[in-house]
Amino acid sequence: MFRYSSFIFKKEVNIIQPHQKGLYLIFNSKPHQLGAQKLSQNYGIYMQDLQKKRCGWPAKDDQYLAYHDQEWGRVVHDDTQLFEQLVLEGAQAGLSWLTILKRRHHYKRVFCHYDVAKLAAFTEIDVANALQDTGIIRNRLKVQSVVNNASKFVTVQQEFGSFDSYIWNFVGGVTLVNQFEKETDVPTQTETSAKISKDLKQRGFKFVGPIIMYAYMQSIGMVNDHLKSCFCYSECCQECI
Repeated sequence: MFRYSSFIFKKEVNIIQPHQKGLYLIFNSKPHQLGAQKLSQNYGIYMQDLQKKRCGWPAKDDQYLAYHDQEWGRVVHDDTQLFEQLVLEGAQAGLSWLTILKRRHHYKRVFCHYDVAKLAAFTEIDVANALQDTGIIRNRLKVQSVVNNASKFVTVQQEFGSFDSYIWNFVGGVTLVNQFEKETDVPTQTETSAKISKDLKQRGFKFVGPIIMYAYMQSIGMVNDHLKSCFCYSECCQECI
């Protein structure tokens, strides 16, 4: 049994890319027609195999399922993507991840495609303009934290060569692989996330508490917290090799 889902991709390229867990049809030219479903420019189709076993948290939301299948727990080493995820995890504080996920493309637009140099130079006028944008969560402290963290992010890059080198050093550059059987086994924070949180706070970062940082570790593949029964568990383990 398969289901088609349409959503915005972070990258737009004219290819059809197969995966063991489904298909991405990605394009950025003219609108396409697939059966009776008309797709808009810069949208794609993800064919989900609903019979595959997954973690329980994505529920049945199409975008949530696609994020779980293709992104969560996958190793990330690109600094721009690492900063994006830091912004999104901070934005989630007090909210559901799905709330932020559905606004992700707006965050990218509002925050200069996560160009940290541009964000670090934001003025109060720029912050005020961002707070007028209904596409994001208009929380002043969270928006200001993006500007603040961009500046601190640049400082870390200058000290360590890249944020990637800095953050992955907390796990020795290797994904921590857990073997959880059920959702209730998965922690919300660990000693490592607390250590990262403490160090980031000392460096002046905001919205980087130990719970937020553990969610960050999970999302960028620093830890594999897919349940052992989830089809993504073994795939993420293979990426760690």
